[in-house]
Order: sequence, then C-alpha cells, then structure tokens
Amino acid sequence: MIHEECGIFGIFGTDGTEAAEAVYYGLFALQHRGQESCGIAVNLAGEIKVHKDMGLVNEVFDERSLAGLPGRMAIGHVRYSTTGQSVRENAQPLVTRYSKGLMALAHNGNLSNTADLRKSLGQQGAIFQTTIDSGIIAYLIARFRNQTQTVEEAVSMAMSILQGAYCLLIMSRGKLIAVRDPLGFRPLCIGLIGETVVFASETCALDAVGAAFERDVEPGEIVVVDKNGISSRAVILRYHRVL
Repeated sequence: MIHEECGIFGIFGTDGTEAAEAVYYGLFALQHRGQESCGIAVNLAGEIKVHKDMGLVNEVFDERSLAGLPGRMAIGHVRYSTTGQSVRENAQPLVTRYSKGLMALAHNGNLSNTADLRKSLGQQGAIFQTTIDSGIIAYLIARFRNQTQTVEEAVSMAMSILQGAYCLLIMSRGKLIAVRDPLGFRPLCIGLIGETVVFASETCALDAVGAAFERDVEPGEIVVVDKNGISSRAVILRYHRVL
C-alpha cells in the first residue's frame, strides 16, 4: 500500500447534518494517506464521543457504529505512524478531558522537538497516555487553556513551542479549529456545503462529500468555526519559546 502522512477531516454543520457520515466518506477518500488505524469524534450538545480502532475505514465503521455517533460537528483521522507504536492507544482523534472541559484533536505531521518536549514536560510532572507527538500537542493546548480566554489563544501559545510539520483539527464544546504550521509543510484546505464548513487534508475528500473548495488554510493560520461563523488569526513566529 502507498503510505503518506496521515489524513484529517472535519466538519461544522448546520442542524440536521449527519457529521459522522460525512467524516466517514471524507476519511474513505483519504485512505491512501494512512491504513493503520482510523477514528471519528463527534460533538453532541457539548459532549464528545469517539469511535476508533485499528484497520481501514470500512473495517472500523459500519452503519451501526456511525448511527451511534450523532451530532453536527465532528473530526476524523486516518493514521500512518511517524512516531509512536502502531497500537489502538495511539489511534486518533485523541480526546482530552481537562479543567476547562473537553477537547478532541486530530494531527497530521510530526514534530522535530518531540524528545525534548517529552523530557521537559515529564520532568514537570506531565503524564502521557500515548507514545505519539499528538499527545504532547494536546497536553500543551490543555495546559495553556488555563492561562487564556479562548481555545484558539491556547493553540497559538502551543504553536510557539512546537517545531516541525503539522496540521491540526481541534474540536471543543463549541468550536472547530483548523491549524497549519508556520512553514506550511502539510496540506489543509477549506470547503463549503452551503453554510456547512469542511476541512480536509486533500480536495478529493471535499469532492467525496459534495463540498466546494474555498481556499487553503494559510501557513501559520488558525481558522475558527463556531455559531457566529468563520474567523481567522495569523500566528507569526519569529522564534520558538522554551518551556
């Protein structure tokens, strides 16, 4: 099989949107980017539910499992491991419960400072449930969220520490956030189905759900979708902070 660098897909829909079904078709179109594991996390009334496992998209999901994931906002992931073991614990999306609530994260790419971050955070008492660099990203966002007013501010602070190639989809109780690293190493695009907003690693996934290509997420951009619509903020990093 052809291996790429993982694939991510997210959707923020309107009332009546079957988000999990849309993510399923999006991930199926991105299957060439990762064949080891896959998963979908949905947001229903502020609660996040996830279904993930080892295997291909059509092996992990069926009508019954998709029916058990209701909601109009969701993110999904197909994995080709670049760091960490190929085991279920490392399948994504990762769901984190912390002091400010719930967060789900899907990550494409890999960090170049993973070892340094894991060592530094471990010395500060951090405990990780996975062996992948995505767990470090989720931890940093949750940590900085306690110091900020919004999730996107916490994401911006985390980006000042992360080094490497990455695109992220982050789902909180009320927002879907898309992130692309400042150098734009990994692809991430935006599509629209009426008022529904879709994010995908490749445009083929937009085609799979009938979304019209709008634009690429710019390098260093944080795109936020919530009940008020779409907003954007640029992160200009001239240096990386040290923990």
